[in-house]
Amino acid sequence: MTDPYARELGDFLRARRGRLQPRDLGLEPGGRRKVAGLRREELAMLAGLSTDYYQRMEQGRRVRPSDDVLDALAGALGLDDEERRHLFTLAHAARRPDARVDRVPEVVPEGTRRLLRVLDTPAVVLGRHLDLLAWNPMAEALLGDPEDYPPDRLNMLLLMFDDTRTGDRTCPDWERQALDYIGMMRTAVATDPTHPRATAIVGELSIRSAEFRRLWARHDVRESVSGTKTFRVPEVGDVVLHWDTYPLPGSPGPVLLVFTAEPGSPDADRLDLLASLHASRSTGSDAVRPSRAVGRYRQA
Repeated sequence: MTDPYARELGDFLRARRGRLQPRDLGLEPGGRRKVAGLRREELAMLAGLSTDYYQRMEQGRRVRPSDDVLDALAGALGLDDEERRHLFTLAHAARRPDARVDRVPEVVPEGTRRLLRVLDTPAVVLGRHLDLLAWNPMAEALLGDPEDYPPDRLNMLLLMFDDTRTGDRTCPDWERQALDYIGMMRTAVATDPTHPRATAIVGELSIRSAEFRRLWARHDVRESVSGTKTFRVPEVGDVVLHWDTYPLPGSPGPVLLVFTAEPGSPDADRLDLLASLHASRSTGSDAVRPSRAVGRYRQA
């Protein structure tokens, strides 16, 4: 018998096994191999498990491995700290699939809204499934007018894979940033793989995007990420910004995503110019608006 929690664990193990090669672990490659990565029996041997037991884990059966078994698997798979934590999260969730999951609506605290107001750089709040919950005027200046976009489409993954909004994907960092967002979604899904919002987003993208299916199948995970992104803004030209995420209370909970320019750089000057242009077009309100829409998502 399989369940969604055990399947998540099994899929993660299979993806991580597939990236290993026998030579990486000092094993003889042997004859012709039917699998690209390590065989199940090879990994089971390295972890000190029976092949049958490990196979049942990959198949999504309810075997409920102990923490000692998880430690052995993490070592055999060569997991980094983030991946190891993800493995334990998946396994612990699989041990108690009938446990009550907290699905209370996500609300942006007033303190976070005050923080958004005083930040003089673009910042947004993302929910656990990467829904845009709130942003400040600088983010609106950078990302576009939210008014005419349906609320249920306000999601970073949906926007990343929306060809009508992002245009072509020739920028060198598009896949890396897509993997960052996908990895953050994987972290959220680990504790609640049947959440309606997660299944709706992943289900839609899996149907209509071969790129998403390929990247989702990697089972990469990100707890919090940072990077650099180039925005193509017609009014001021290309703007290169650093972006960082800061977790807010909750497990998994929302995150604050902040874009910053290098002080004194031409990018900082362009960002200041963009802020001035946006202010001249605004009605004068400095309130943080709840996320309703992003009319354009500028992709580098």
